[in-house]
Amino acid sequence: MSAEGTLRNTRSSERRFKYTLIAPSIFVLLLIGIFPLVYLLVVSFQGITMIDNDTSFHGLRNYAAMASDIRLWESLLHTLAFTAIALPLELILGLLMAQLFIDHLPGRQIFVALLVLPVVVSPIVAGATWSLMFDNRFGPINQIIGWIMGQDMTLLWTISPNLVYPAILAAEVWQWTPFMFLLLLAALSAVDKSQLEAASIDGAGYWRIFFRIVLPAIWPVMAVAILIRSLDLFRLFDIVWALTRGGPGTMTETISIFAYVKGFQQFETSYTGAVALMIIIMLSFVVIMALRRVELSR
Repeated sequence: MSAEGTLRNTRSSERRFKYTLIAPSIFVLLLIGIFPLVYLLVVSFQGITMIDNDTSFHGLRNYAAMASDIRLWESLLHTLAFTAIALPLELILGLLMAQLFIDHLPGRQIFVALLVLPVVVSPIVAGATWSLMFDNRFGPINQIIGWIMGQDMTLLWTISPNLVYPAILAAEVWQWTPFMFLLLLAALSAVDKSQLEAASIDGAGYWRIFFRIVLPAIWPVMAVAILIRSLDLFRLFDIVWALTRGGPGTMTETISIFAYVKGFQQFETSYTGAVALMIIIMLSFVVIMALRRVELSR
């Protein structure tokens, strides 16, 4: 056998050996990822409820019921409303904070560490804390507003239809703006300073430099941050549950809370499976479109 053939056989053996080593890990990952999805698909075509363990094939009955479920589509609209408001706020505030701390300010590391603390707090704990702060009798927020207004203020933040959305958005933006801040700060730190100096010497203004140099440079990181937060906001549950339980009524019920109530309180298992599958398909579509757009913008 020639030396070239021997080398080719050696490389083929090494490749098979590598695949043999990683095959168990790939099998476990596929089992963990695919089996629940397949089981969810099977359950969604059955009729399992709290009082009936009917595993026979029911066709598209659960999916047809979704089309006429007004509460489901309202919860989806609530989720999209939270996402449409919270995401731009977190992005803008995170970018402003990153611009502020990009310079070497005195005590910069200490301030950055303090600003990041909300991210490490569990969302359910953060929601419970904000619930105490919004308390109409003993909460500090009403007391501070009362001091400013010069009179006692009894604002029902988690009950009043006019105040419940600002209360949830305040808690959500407070907790996750530091996440945007960290990613954008890292992106801004990697911008080529020589380009900024050259543009400044040529007489370019701040906004021209930002939109022509800084924004294109940080856009890949910003796009990933937007995608991550969009997916996270779409499954918003903890803070809303801790503050309002989806109330008043179902005014702040998100799609995750709707699925939780249907699946773990009303035990409509098969219907919840159909809802969960719909959510997975929607999120998968969003991720594919976002990644394709990021690839095209490079």
